Amino acid sequence: MTKINRLAEVLEEKKVSNRDIAKYVEKSEETVSRWANNHRQPPLEDLHKIAKFLKVDIRELLHPTKWE
Repeated sequence: MTKINRLAEVLEEKKVSNRDIAKYVEKSEETVSRWANNHRQPPLEDLHKIAKFLKVDIRELLHPTKWE
C-alpha cells in the first residue's frame, strides 16, 4: 500500500494521540486510526484542521511526490 499521508509520524513527533485529533475534528478514533494507518485518507478540510491543531504546514502531513 502506498503511504499518502504522514499523519502517524507527525502525531508521534508532536506527542499527540488519535483521541486528541478525533475530538478536535469531531470524528471517531477509529476514523483517525484509519487515516493514520493510510487505510483511508482524510478529506482536505479535515487535513487542514489537523494541520492547524498541530501547528504545522499542511504539507508536513503528506508524503512528498517523487516524479521519476
